[in-house]
Amino acid sequence: MRLIRVVCFIIMAFSLAACAKEPPVYQQQSYVFGTLVDVTVAGEDEARARQLIGEVLAEFDRLHRTLHAWKPSDLSRLNAAFAHGEKMPVSPELAAILRDAAALSALSGGTFNPAIGGLIKQWGFQNDEFLPLRPDPAVLAALVQANPAMSDIAVENGIAASRNPAVQLDLGGYAKGYALDRAAAYLRAQGVKGALINIGGNILALGEHNGRPWRVGIQHPRKPSAIATLELKDGEAIGTSGDYQRYFELDGKRYCHIIDPRSGYPVQGVEAVTVVIPPGRLAGTLSDVASKPLFIGGVAGWRVAARQMGIDSAMLIDARGEIYLTTTLKKRLQFVEKSPIVHEAP
Repeated sequence: MRLIRVVCFIIMAFSLAACAKEPPVYQQQSYVFGTLVDVTVAGEDEARARQLIGEVLAEFDRLHRTLHAWKPSDLSRLNAAFAHGEKMPVSPELAAILRDAAALSALSGGTFNPAIGGLIKQWGFQNDEFLPLRPDPAVLAALVQANPAMSDIAVENGIAASRNPAVQLDLGGYAKGYALDRAAAYLRAQGVKGALINIGGNILALGEHNGRPWRVGIQHPRKPSAIATLELKDGEAIGTSGDYQRYFELDGKRYCHIIDPRSGYPVQGVEAVTVVIPPGRLAGTLSDVASKPLFIGGVAGWRVAARQMGIDSAMLIDARGEIYLTTTLKKRLQFVEKSPIVHEAP
């Protein structure tokens, strides 16, 4: 529900523009990757805008079916092969994804780790609904001890294999960003001058709309509204990871889907992390990936993790609602709430 309200916040700005007799923008929503997807195109006539958006949503659906971790897909079949110590042919696209995810995992020091699908499954997050459960600590400890890592995977001549049968891929922290980059590349190739692509809070902006930058809201982790807004430049991407979208509560404690691979347990003490990525070929991917190491780093380690990932614009909200952010991002934000407690880091 919160995601829908954030999108409505963005839509409101579009509606106000329409009231001012400015050229219209065209928007369509769908539900892919387990979240709400919203694609907006500006500067095109309605028929072409609808056709372009339809192509983008069709590509998202293809990726969702290709990269699904627990329903029949190329990825789930690869996981089955790894579990049995078998090799499997993979498409050039999936091979490139595995190599890229491995490089980003290494950059993060292993805190971004798509190989821990086994842990994610144990916590019940490989389901459409999240039921309160407490996994067997011995099972979690064994999975952590097995140390599944992206470096265990080798791809040679189109054949993928893992030297560690505990590797179970879950690209939930990568696929949305990858899809953003795919959509942006397609829309640019089609000559689109203005678009905003939003996949569950991971947003990439192309150009402007009606001569103005796209302004987006950052979801408040505990309220149905934005905590702050900012303008995105052409090609910039913003990504937020929070404990409020995929979680369950048990005995008064919240367990979110972001799991620390070093402990095997969901991260505590953080409500949300937002990163802003400068324009680049992989801006969307980084907007999805880079927030996870910061989230896992927590208040004590988020700034080190940001530097490690090459992130200059970042914000963390802790369990008390206090805000930690870089000077670079603070200069760009307009907070909706008055006088939040802010800790600034250079």
